[in-house]
Parts: sequence; structure tokens; C-alpha cells
Amino acid sequence: MGKLALRDEILLRVEKPARYIGNEVNAVIKDKEKVDVRMAMCFPDVYEIGMSHLGIQILYDMFNSFEDVWCERVYSPWVDLDRIMREESIPLFGLESQEPIKDLDLLAITIQYEMCYTNILQILDLSQIPLCAKDRTWEHPVVIGGGPCTYNPEPIAEFFDVFYIGEGETRYREFLDLYKEARREGVDRTEFLRRAAKLPGFYVPAFYQVEYKEDGTIRSMKPVEDGIPETIRKEIEMEVSDTYYPRKPVVPFIKVTQDRVVLEIQRGCIRGCRFCQAGQLYRPVRERDVEMLKEYALDMLKNTGHEEISLSSLSSSDYSKLPELIDFLIDECRRKNINISLPSLRIDAFSLDVMSKVQDVRKSSLTFAPEAGSQRLRNVINKGLTESVILDGAALAFKGGWTRVKLYFMLGLPTETEEDIRGIGDLCNKIAAVFFETVPKDKRVNGKVQIVASTSFFIPKPFTPFQWAKMCTKEEFLDKAYTTRTSIKEQLNQKSIKYNWHEADVSVLEGVFARGDRKIAKVIRKAYEKGCIFDAWSEYFRNGVWMETFEECGVDVGFYTTREREPDEVFPWDFLDCGVTKEFLLREWEKAKREAVSPNCRMQCQGCGANRFGGGVCFEEKEG
Repeated sequence: MGKLALRDEILLRVEKPARYIGNEVNAVIKDKEKVDVRMAMCFPDVYEIGMSHLGIQILYDMFNSFEDVWCERVYSPWVDLDRIMREESIPLFGLESQEPIKDLDLLAITIQYEMCYTNILQILDLSQIPLCAKDRTWEHPVVIGGGPCTYNPEPIAEFFDVFYIGEGETRYREFLDLYKEARREGVDRTEFLRRAAKLPGFYVPAFYQVEYKEDGTIRSMKPVEDGIPETIRKEIEMEVSDTYYPRKPVVPFIKVTQDRVVLEIQRGCIRGCRFCQAGQLYRPVRERDVEMLKEYALDMLKNTGHEEISLSSLSSSDYSKLPELIDFLIDECRRKNINISLPSLRIDAFSLDVMSKVQDVRKSSLTFAPEAGSQRLRNVINKGLTESVILDGAALAFKGGWTRVKLYFMLGLPTETEEDIRGIGDLCNKIAAVFFETVPKDKRVNGKVQIVASTSFFIPKPFTPFQWAKMCTKEEFLDKAYTTRTSIKEQLNQKSIKYNWHEADVSVLEGVFARGDRKIAKVIRKAYEKGCIFDAWSEYFRNGVWMETFEECGVDVGFYTTREREPDEVFPWDFLDCGVTKEFLLREWEKAKREAVSPNCRMQCQGCGANRFGGGVCFEEKEG
């Protein structure tokens, strides 16, 4: 690597300068004269968050495995450097080459959560790339969006040349070859994008037109030219044991959010919680081969020097070879003094036995996610977790030496009543009571149990059965949080219970972005121009500015949040096919209103549509 993009004097003035200097262990440096395509993978948040994202590590490794491609990384500069770069007109740069992003061919931005939308504009602005796709020429990189938020890309559609819908392993090679061919032939940028729009999984907003009804809902969304597909189906990697995965992930110089080796054991989830977008988007469940996981675990630990390994999955307990994998890891990690992190486990006898072997129980807490305070509401959301299962798990945990329990709930779920909300305090109290009933006085190390109950606010997400549901107002959310707190204070064991709740105004804005259409773009741009960035960080979130901007732009927040949708309404994302059908989601929405439970995928197929991909959990019985 040559000269740093930032002078020493600047690096000494900013917080954590190691965010910007690159050259980390396993970072890939190539000769720029010997590659055909230069690109950057971007996570539009601060370095510590972006470096913890597994998806970027996978794609960074994949792109750099291509001899003709050099892929760099770029993250959002923190507010201190943001200010300096604007004052001194320093263009945003890739970490590997320290050269301006504007000089690269492609800028691929992963969009993991809605509250990073203004940071996307920050990235473009600091890179000196026009914010709107229509204003770009071949002088600028092609800007690509990917990640879960692209399952409703419409609020940010005008800022992107193209979106990739689905898992990145399958089609990017074709896209890169198409790019090389277009540049070789000397065709204009529009013609390249026209060709890209015909590749499976690629959505080019410029080639689609939206028509609205008088009430503001969508009448139709259609291609503006022949040959452009009306529906874009997600791309999915079915052979997850035989695809790209980094044996040498990049190791940061500073502590990041996930400072460990991450081993993805499967994709998808069999559970079918009706509020959960990831559970629908990543269907069907596909497991990685256990021998492949063992091999990669050892390689990644050796190549990084990390002292912890984490198993990544939406529901680790459902991985069929979990006992074998954990036995292997315990044996290997004990000899090397490496910790094992096991998120997403159900709290049962097996899980507790495993956790007692891999972590110091005196320092750890157990996590339950009942999501709702009553069994009735847990049935509505199809949580598949009964009160007896929760209490039995708690009893096993307390007998095993745990004294701290974290509980996660949602407020504002469809059909929720005051009784459901008060059930949160009641359930917390029952868990505390189980501790005092289970653990004799002489065995209570710290004297009492600590229960931390946290509530977030329900946001109806695209491609879930609850996409038709209405959302609460900020005031309604806060009333529900107050009711929860009051209920907890009324409990016999209230001194053992601590209560935290999420910010309501952030949830409302996230709801607008999640279900918004193209009209939202002007609000995002104007709020950014007023200084809104790092909206996911509470100290920088400026709700007053956002609400003022919605009013100035003539956009009604309630239209996108508090309005229940009719079954036949055209959604902004209906032109996308995520694998599960709208008919299935509507069936689940009707079942939710009847408080009817659907079995998980391994118990009984619900006909969601994901079997069309020809593998995974949908075909396990046939393979057996």
C-alpha cells in the first residue's frame, strides 16, 4: 500500500484513526494495473459495525478470488472525519488502495437496516458521486444496492443504478462480465443498465414506472420497455456447503462489535414467526455440511488469531448436526483456550448442558425471546413458545447456576390488548418466582435473580404475514411502554426486574422507510441536506428535523404506518418475488387474526412456495 489518504495531522485529530488506514491482517492488496474491474464493498455505518458484518466478509472474499477483480472496503466516516473531509474537500477512499471511490468502476452498498439511509447519501456525497442515479455518467462508479432492505428498495430507488435481490454468490460473476463487455464495446451507461436489468436478480429502477391511484396507493408498477422483466425473483444459493466462504477473514486493528470468527452453520429458519422478515426472506432452510464447518472453523481460527468463535444462524438449535459440531468445537477450543459463542439457542436441557461447558456461568446471562406477554398473543405471532416451556427452561438454567435472564418482547403487535401487555410483567414475575422456588437460599451466590426485560416496538415488514397490519403512533407506543413499566412495578418480585424500552420515534421512522414508496426519497434527501446522518445512533437522531421535513415535502407519515392495508392493495415491493407467495402470507395473516398456530417446516409443510428452489428443508424427507 502506498501513501495514506489522510495526513497524520488529520489522523491525530479524529477518534480511532485505525478506522481509516487499512492494511489489516488478511486485507487483499492487488496490482491495480493487472485487474479489469475495481470495486468497493460498502457498509454505510461506522467501521466497527461494518467490519462485524459476515455478508461483506463473504462477498469481499468472493470478489477478490476473481483474478480480474480487486474489491476494497469502505465505511461511513464518523462525524469528526466527515466534517474535516467536507471542509478540505477530501474524497472518500477505499481502505485497501487509499484511492478515491469515485475512480473505481463499481460501488456495492449493503443495506442491512432502514436507519442507514441518510448514511448512504453521506457515502455518495463524500465520494463526490451524484446522489441521483439519473445524474451519473461513465465518469462515476455504477452504484449497486444489496441486502435485506432491497426487498423494498423503493424509498431509495432513485439513489441507485441497480439493486441485486438475493444472495450474492450466484449472479455477480455474470454482472461483472457484462460490465467488462459493455466497457469494451464502448456502449453508453444506459445501454449497460438495460442489459443488466435482464439478468436474473437485478433490478434497475430507471426502467420501471409507478402509477398511483387518487388515494395515494399504487395502481401499477410496470417496465417502461419490452424485454425488461415485470417480476424479479430473488437469487438464492442452494449449495451452501460448496460456495464462497472466507478462510481468511479480515482482522481489524481495533475492537469491533463482533470481535470473533463467525461460522454460518445454516441459512433460513423453519419457525415461521409472523413478524420476522428474515424468516421469510431466507427460506428454505439450507444446512452447511458439518465436515465443511469443522474444516473452516480450524482454518479461520488459525488465520485470524481470534480467541472466540460464534455459530451464526437464525435458529442454531434447529441445525441437525449441532451436537456433533459442538462436541468437535469444545474439544478443539478447550485445547487452544478459545471461547465458543452460541447465540440463537433454545433454552432446553441440551443447550444448557452445552453452555455450561463453554462459558463461565457466573459471568453470563441467558436470553429468552417470548416476544409477547400472553399465550394468546404468542399464538397470534406464531412464536411456538409456551409459558411452560419458558418456565421449565428458566428452572433448568437456575439449577445450572445462571442468575441473570434477559427477556425480549415486542409492543404494538396486531390484536394486542392491555391484558397482553400486562402479561409481560406477570411472566417476568413468574420467572423470578421459579428462581426462588428452585435455588435454595444457601446456593444463591448473589442473593437474588436479575431479570432484564426489554421491549422493542412492532414494525410491519414487507414479505411477512403482518405486512397488511397497521402500526402504532409514537404516543400509542409510549403508552404501551408505560403500561408495561407499571405492570412490572406491581409485581411481587419487582426488585429483581429491570425494564428497558426502545425509542418510539425511531421505530415510527423505520416503519415509514420499511413500507414506503418512491415518494419517500425526496424526504430522505432533504433530511440529509439538513444534516441528518447516523440516524441509527440515538445521540445523532433528530426526530424534529425528520417530522418537519415530512411536512415540508407534503408526505403523510400516517399513510405509511397507521393505515391497515386491504388484502388486494398493491404494495411497493409486489414486483419482487422472495420465494414465498403473497397467497401464503395472506393465509398466515388470516390465521393470525384467528389466533391459529402453524407448525414449523419440519413438522408440516405450509405450502409457502419456497419448494420451487428444489432443495433444503423442503426436500429433506424425500432425500431420506
